[in-house]
Amino acid sequence: MPSPSRLSGKPGPDCPRCPRLVAFREQWRARQPDWHNAPVASFGSRDAQLLIVGLAPGLQGANRTGRPFTGDWAGDLLYATLIEYGFATGVYDERPDDGLKLVDARITNAVRCVPPENKPTTAEIKTCREFLTPTIAEMKKLRAIVTLGRIGHESTVLALGAARKAAPFTHGGRAEIGKVAVFSSYHCSRYNTNTGVLTPKMFRAVFKSVRDFLDG
Repeated sequence: MPSPSRLSGKPGPDCPRCPRLVAFREQWRARQPDWHNAPVASFGSRDAQLLIVGLAPGLQGANRTGRPFTGDWAGDLLYATLIEYGFATGVYDERPDDGLKLVDARITNAVRCVPPENKPTTAEIKTCREFLTPTIAEMKKLRAIVTLGRIGHESTVLALGAARKAAPFTHGGRAEIGKVAVFSSYHCSRYNTNTGVLTPKMFRAVFKSVRDFLDG
């Protein structure tokens, strides 16, 4: 029988399910005992209409601060864009007590623990989908999901009960899966923005589409 934590979509702080990630977690707990160094919980209300699904916590971002996309470049772009389109209020200051609040939006990751080199294995992605699936299911007002990157996108599609081919990943893509519209974007990582794979304009266009959809 699934444990209560799996049913709720909330892995405990010492989740033992992925040995490689556990070993990496313990390594960083020893090196940086003041960091979060645990699975990172979803941020925002389960009553939101919008869910944003990223890849995994960044080593010095969410793994350090305990809040998704907080403390690294990806959060700078994401939260500025959410504020611009009315999905967040306040000021993002790269720390979980900055007072920033999400508005009708929630943020989670396909993999809840930081992986070495930011690269989870296929098995780790599949294992952590058992937390992503109930996270989605508990959002009774959910109408739209933004997936950031191919891994986050494909894991979300599978968590929704569809096949990958039903909603291929592409930047700016949109697919209807059941009652949910899935909008896909390149991940807002520093690498993607530095190389020009993703520009702020491209990223904002995705969230404008979501805003128009929810307001339509």
